[in-house]
Amino acid sequence: MLHTDVPAQTIAPSELSGAGASIMPSEQRAAAEQQPTPRFRLDHSAAPYADALEAYADRGSVQLMVPGHGGTEDDLSGRLAGFLGERALRLDIPMLMDGVDLLARGQEQTPLDRALELAADAWGAKRTWFLTNGASQANRTIALAARGLGDRILAQRSAHSSFSDGILLAGITPSYVMPNVDAEHGMAHGVSPAALEAALVEAEQAGNPAHAVYVISPSYFGSVSDVQGLARVAHAHNAPLIVDGAWGPHFGFHPELPESPARLGADVVISSTHKLAGSLTQSAMLHLGDGPFADRLEPLIERAFSMTASTSTSALLRGSLDIARHALATGEESIGRSVAGARRFREILREDPRFAVVSDTFDRFDDIVDTDLLRVPIDVSGAGVGGHWLRQHLVEHHDMYFEMSTATSIVAVIGAGKSHDFAAVYAAIVASVESPEADRERAAAGDAHDFPSLPAPGAYRVSPRDGFFGATEVVSATEAVGRVSADTLAAYPPGIPNVMPGEEITEEAVAFLQAVAASPTGYVRGAIDPAVDRFRVLAGG
Repeated sequence: MLHTDVPAQTIAPSELSGAGASIMPSEQRAAAEQQPTPRFRLDHSAAPYADALEAYADRGSVQLMVPGHGGTEDDLSGRLAGFLGERALRLDIPMLMDGVDLLARGQEQTPLDRALELAADAWGAKRTWFLTNGASQANRTIALAARGLGDRILAQRSAHSSFSDGILLAGITPSYVMPNVDAEHGMAHGVSPAALEAALVEAEQAGNPAHAVYVISPSYFGSVSDVQGLARVAHAHNAPLIVDGAWGPHFGFHPELPESPARLGADVVISSTHKLAGSLTQSAMLHLGDGPFADRLEPLIERAFSMTASTSTSALLRGSLDIARHALATGEESIGRSVAGARRFREILREDPRFAVVSDTFDRFDDIVDTDLLRVPIDVSGAGVGGHWLRQHLVEHHDMYFEMSTATSIVAVIGAGKSHDFAAVYAAIVASVESPEADRERAAAGDAHDFPSLPAPGAYRVSPRDGFFGATEVVSATEAVGRVSADTLAAYPPGIPNVMPGEEITEEAVAFLQAVAASPTGYVRGAIDPAVDRFRVLAGG
């Protein structure tokens, strides 16, 4: 069943000639249990790159090199050392250091290479890259790499803006598959194997066969797609499956959590390790699966990585990635306490009729086969307040920060291996919804999230790259209908790009964007003005 503690609807196998039948999470875990025992091939008891950094810092070397703070608290670096600690300055070393990321005398493998090898083993990948510009760097990297396979990609329409940026940079022309959308809560989820199959066939019939497929799992709200089924569908169409798993870096490290996508057949996995896996902000990983496209993809990713990586890569961020891998691979018991705490939090919320756990109803959607228990999406509409209002009230009155909110909900994110006093969290939520400010909010609030239906994308008139880089002009909303957009416009909720560069702007898109913008619970990312009264379009087009 779904990880919701409530009965889940059985998802029937698809009729796709074996190309992408949906499977239930229990079957995913049964397949995972057939993996060789022990789970990891390698010994994860050490953090070789972090250990090498610490050994360097402990030597107290004289640094007549960059960075300018010289690894000491002397002179102008005093405030910085007080802010971070002098040890952080000593660990902040440049690239190309013997015995750290270069071979030292007597070494057969650099500590960095060993750390990368361990990371690949931990997530079930053939190869892993450490990233110090976040999963956004991974998205741009894989878009550039995918261009080496061809200029067409089929992407989930709710892809992160950094992937759209990569498409522009690479000169790729995308086609799209729409995710399932929970209109009640303004949440975009994933795609089913059947939906992917239909989208791939449609693209082929239009003369645009996909050279790669890009999907998102898990969603912002913890819904998990059938990666095995999606991989089978993509492979049947001779396309690798790229999974934006930014929100699932902790997957595969506890039996009550979903499996790592790389072990389920994904060819590439984007992992935002800092989000729930404990590394420092802006650190991430890119995993290459050991599948049928690995040999073609590996040199393409390596070359694209060299274009997106800094030549002054942060040793601190790399070290935090190595330590996070070590903590996850050796921390099943601690992660289990986090899962148990998240379950308790759900139980507390279910006892109060003013609140509901949104993931308890994930079985309504055919794309969702599992749930990340460390994400707790809470429907607060039964309390008569909006999610955006409640999140801000908790910040201002309780110094408590939830990850995100929608018109109806707030979402708690619990780091793997972290524990919280959930009784106190619940008490703060109750205090907020019972406050005088909440009474005023209930008296003033209407149906603030009643938006028009999500419009279909307009037709591509030019490539996204030509749409973005072409000569532009700004016109009124009325004049924009039928013109070619130069911008990416995405209404929140649900955060799906409604208009992409190169696409024709439709009357339905304008009406939807303006309706969301006019709501106190919505906004449009990428718009020239808050009311979406003006659009940037191709000149003369």
